[in-house]
Amino acid sequence: MKKIKVILIGAGNRGTTYARHAFDACPEIELVAVADPNPVRRNHIKEKFGLPESACFEGWKDILALEKFADAAIIATQDQMHFEPAMKAIELGYHLLLEKPAAPTPEECYKIADAANKKGVSVIICHVLRFTPFFTTLKRIIDEGKIGKVMNINHYEGVGHIHYSHSFTRGNWHKESDSSPMLLAKSCHDIDILQWLVGEKCTRVHSFGTLSHFCAANKPEGAPEYCYMGCPAGETCPYNAEKIYACEKSHYISRAADSERPTKDDVRRVLTETNYGRCVYQCDNDVVDHQVVNLEYESGATVSFNMSAFNEGGRRIHIMGTKGEIYATMKDKTVTLYEFETGKKTDVPILDAITNQEITGGHGGGDRGIMRALTEFLCGTYNGNALTDISTSVANHLTVFAAEQARREGRVVTVEEYIEGLKD
Repeated sequence: MKKIKVILIGAGNRGTTYARHAFDACPEIELVAVADPNPVRRNHIKEKFGLPESACFEGWKDILALEKFADAAIIATQDQMHFEPAMKAIELGYHLLLEKPAAPTPEECYKIADAANKKGVSVIICHVLRFTPFFTTLKRIIDEGKIGKVMNINHYEGVGHIHYSHSFTRGNWHKESDSSPMLLAKSCHDIDILQWLVGEKCTRVHSFGTLSHFCAANKPEGAPEYCYMGCPAGETCPYNAEKIYACEKSHYISRAADSERPTKDDVRRVLTETNYGRCVYQCDNDVVDHQVVNLEYESGATVSFNMSAFNEGGRRIHIMGTKGEIYATMKDKTVTLYEFETGKKTDVPILDAITNQEITGGHGGGDRGIMRALTEFLCGTYNGNALTDISTSVANHLTVFAAEQARREGRVVTVEEYIEGLKD
């Protein structure tokens, strides 16, 4: 069997996850090189995949300075670092699996799509929700006509209060200038999946959202800058860093310490020297902690999307059509279908359901699913409907950018008007 050769650029959490799922589920793929400035992450991939030292590079410029020597590249660098390696990899002729968002600005998104189309290579954005058994089941029910034409959807993304505090208050995505707006960084998944379910282009958006809770105004009286210093509210505060990061086997400490095998010294360093040890009400974060987006599509179908930090975490959705409706939550193994004609409710099983939506659960099976789809695509055997071209992904990104403009300006934004404005 001919192997599909892949290089990995960015060996952090997402890059390592994609590589691991390729190793576990895709025997057709051979990871042949890695680039990452962090020697711990780089060596982890080296050991996991048995790479020679000559196949390990400190940065994307080093690996892409060589002539093309693989079929595809996985780019999983930080949000602000997608554009340059993506453009260079496209120039060299690599197919790409590009972590979302494609780029932090609409102009860069356009340039990536244009370069890929001109070069004749495929760029697949990691919208992993499309590849989950959950959303695949919903799409199948809709496509079978069970609920008729989709008229409106209420969709809810519970980010999870601890996840939000870790990633979006203390972590890498806490400031727009360092990454991207919350809606792009976290919820471009959802805007993409909603367009896929409706099956139409979005025409108008309007949005509200603010940073209301995770700010200095809500700091407990007497709270020090770092939790380890002894906070008066430490016993009851759910965001006490010592509770979240003190366990060496915690998923969160491995991410905070940037190590697959954190030590006691790593825990001490995280709690006393990094942003992860700081009081969540005294960080320099500026991304919203809750946001609603209303979307209108070509035929007049409407969607209400709600993203919030104030919950345990998880997604749920209510899809209403001309012949019936669907109620579903990703924590269940079935979805409820109600059909108007019969007046009956049916629990439709989600085949191969994976109810863990966290990174540790592979995003409900989406991480493994996208790697399997990528493999089949590169082998020429893919026959599903979840993979999409870069132009569609960019169009859905532009809906996110338009929604952000609507939120900031307090008005309804026509997507076409927004796109035309980019050309001025």
